[in-house]
Amino acid sequence: MNWDSYIKSYQSYLKIERGLSKNTIDNYSFDIERLCVFLAENNIDVSPLQITEETIQQFVYAVSSQVNARSQARIISGLKSFFGYLIFEDYRLDNPLELIEAPRTGRKLPDTLAVDEIDALIQAIDLSSNEGERNRAMLETLYGCGLRVSELVSLKISDLFFEEGFIKITGKGNKQRFVPVGKLAQKYIQLYRDTIRNHMKVKKEFGDTLFLNRRGGQLTRAMIFTIIKDLAVKTALNKKISPHTFRHSFATHLLENGADLRSIQLMLGHESITTTEIYLHLDRKFLKEVVNSFHPRKSVK
Repeated sequence: MNWDSYIKSYQSYLKIERGLSKNTIDNYSFDIERLCVFLAENNIDVSPLQITEETIQQFVYAVSSQVNARSQARIISGLKSFFGYLIFEDYRLDNPLELIEAPRTGRKLPDTLAVDEIDALIQAIDLSSNEGERNRAMLETLYGCGLRVSELVSLKISDLFFEEGFIKITGKGNKQRFVPVGKLAQKYIQLYRDTIRNHMKVKKEFGDTLFLNRRGGQLTRAMIFTIIKDLAVKTALNKKISPHTFRHSFATHLLENGADLRSIQLMLGHESITTTEIYLHLDRKFLKEVVNSFHPRKSVK
C-alpha cells in the first residue's frame, strides 16, 4: 500500500467509524497530503509505515515558516490522528508525532455582533425578491437557534416541530439534538415556506430541504457566506463577519442575559463544555455582576 491507499483507508474510517462530515475529512486529508508534497519535493521516498520522527520534525520545521501557530498546531494534530489510526489498525507500532509538541496558540475569542447590528443586517435585506424572504428566514434561524452554517443548509422541513417549539438539528458526526426555536424565527420560516418555497419547482432529491436556491436545489455554504458579506457591506458594518458570527452572538447574548453554560452547550451541540467556556471570556462585566449578585460575600456587613 502506498500513501494514497492508506489515506483512502483512513478517510473511510473517519466517515464510517467516526461519522465525520466531508468537510472535516477533507481537512484531515489535506494535512497528510501536505506531508506527501514535502516528501516528494525533498526526494524522500518513505512509506507511512516507515517514516520516522526525524523526518516528521523536518516537515514541521518547514511548515512553521509558512503558516501561523494555529495552523501549525492543527497540522500536527491531524497527523497525530492519522498515525494513531495506523497504530489502531496494527499497521505500525509507534506514532512518530508522539514527542512533537504543537505550539501554544491560546484561545481566539470569537467575534460577535450587538443586537442592533443584527437588526440592521436583517433590515437591510431586500424583501422585494423571493431570495429576500428566504434570506431573512435564514438569518433569523442562524441567530435565533445558534446553528452552524452546515446545519442551516441541511435543515429539513421534517425537522420542524413548531407546535413543540423545537427544531431537530443534525450536527457534527451526525449527532442529533433538539434546539428551541423562537416565535420570530418560526414566523419568518413559515412565511418563506408558504409564500415562496411552496410555489417553487423543487428538485426531487431536495423535496424535504427547507432553504433552497433559485433552481430548487440545496444552498451551498459559500452562498450563505456571500449573502452575509454583502449585507455587511450594505450596512457599512466595520467588522469581518461570517455565518458563525451569528452562532457566537447567539451564545454570547444568552450568557449575558443569564443563561447557564450547560444549557448553552446543549443548544450549540458542543461535545465538551470546555468548548462552550470560551464565551465566559467575552464579557468580564457580566461575570462581575454574577459574583455581585449571587456570592454570599458580595457585600461588607
